This record gives sequence, structure tokens and C-alpha cells, in this order.
Amino acid sequence: MSAKADPTEFAGKRVLVSGGTKGLGRATVARFLAGGARVVTAARTVQDPIEGVDYVQADLTTAAGGEALASAALARLGGIDILVHVLGGSHAPAGGFAALTEDHWLAELNLNLLAAVRLDRLLIPQMLERGAGTVVHVTSIQAVLPLPDSTTGYAAAKAALRTYSKAISKELGPKGVRVNAVSPGWIMTEAAGAFLERLRAAKGGTIEEARQSVLDALGGIPIGRGAEPEEVADLIAYLAADRAAAIHGAEFVIDGGTIRTV
Repeated sequence: MSAKADPTEFAGKRVLVSGGTKGLGRATVARFLAGGARVVTAARTVQDPIEGVDYVQADLTTAAGGEALASAALARLGGIDILVHVLGGSHAPAGGFAALTEDHWLAELNLNLLAAVRLDRLLIPQMLERGAGTVVHVTSIQAVLPLPDSTTGYAAAKAALRTYSKAISKELGPKGVRVNAVSPGWIMTEAAGAFLERLRAAKGGTIEEARQSVLDALGGIPIGRGAEPEEVADLIAYLAADRAAAIHGAEFVIDGGTIRTV
């Protein structure tokens, strides 16, 4: 579980978290809020809002949605110091690459890659004007350990996000903007449960059998469990904090040892 946050760690910081209403996104929003930041996030619909968080209704899988969020965030907070891209996931069917249609591919790319690219294009310029800012992209270990039966599109999009994050870090670092990536493995969220349900429906059997098939495909998790959302949120917060000022252009894996290679 997350350690108690220093309530002054992010005092005066203005933070935008994409995908901040559920799972890891919600935990990340709560972590920055607990650290004293002013936080804005987006949702198509807001359910069970966190007190003190600014919510903007926007669909970030569209260019118009990204523009709406960026415009509202700048208007409400006066600028963004920390930009965290949590938005992601997969709604594509199981069944391997042949099951993915053109629409499936576009949906995976819009959700897991282009939403982040669009917000970066809209919000990094004001960081460059100040010569300061921090960006964290949430990728996935599936960028290097894809599950071909069920998440080919998601894995490909996250691999692209990983490369994109490294590329812009080389450009932005000398100008005062830090860019890092966090690569989680299995996280115990509602979205993970929904993914298992889709897999179970496609292949038959039970939820436990679906979960075991995923763990088998990943080669197991040495610590015996997935990460809690709050544990990943703590890592994101650390990378965004001033105490991590020398960390730039890096990717941090938090997967319980799932990736066994060096």
C-alpha cells in the first residue's frame, strides 16, 4: 500500500492526469492531491468524484477532447507543471491479430498513443516557455512482453508510446522539461477484471482460468501478485517530484519481477 504522502511535496504544483477517474488514474490523482498539488483530470462521465479535484468532461480519444481538456486546464490552473498520461487500456476482442479490424486498431492507437501525443503537443509548449516542467508517460511491460491472443493492438500502441517518450526526452531535456516513462505489469484494477471477463467470454471457462492463462502467458509474477494502483502511483509521484530532478529519459518497470531479463 502507499506510504503517507508529504502534504507539502507538491505544494504550488499544477498537475494534469489523463484517465484520472478509475484504477491507476484515480490513485495517481489522489496521490498528487495528498501531496498538496492542484489537480485536473478528464472523464467522459464523472462518478464518485474526489473532493478538491477539477474535472473536465472530455473524450481524449479524439482531437477535440484533447483540446477541450488542455484549454480548460490552462484556464482553471493558469498552467501545467506536471503532465501525467495514465489513460489507456484495451477493448479489442481476443482471437489474435486476425480478429482485429481497422476500427479496433484505430481505437487502440487513439487511446494508448495519440491521446498522449495530442496533450503533449498542446501543453508542453507552455512548459518550454517557462523552461521547466515534467511529463510522465505510463506505458506497459506488454511493449516488450505482448500477449498475442488478446492484446496485440494495445501492446503495439504502448511500444510506440515508449519509443515516443524516449524520443521527445532527448529534445526536451536540454530545454528544462523532464520526460520519463513508467511501465507497469499486471495491476489489480477493475479494468483488469473486465479484461479477464472478455477473455473468459471469448475462450470459455472460468474467470480464474482466464486469469491463469494470462499469468502463464506472462511467465508468472515472482512476487505472487499484481501491483496495487497506489504502489504504481507512488512511483509516478516520485518521478514527477523535484527530488527526482536528475532522472530524465528513463523508463521504470514496476511488474513484480515479471520481466526476467536484464
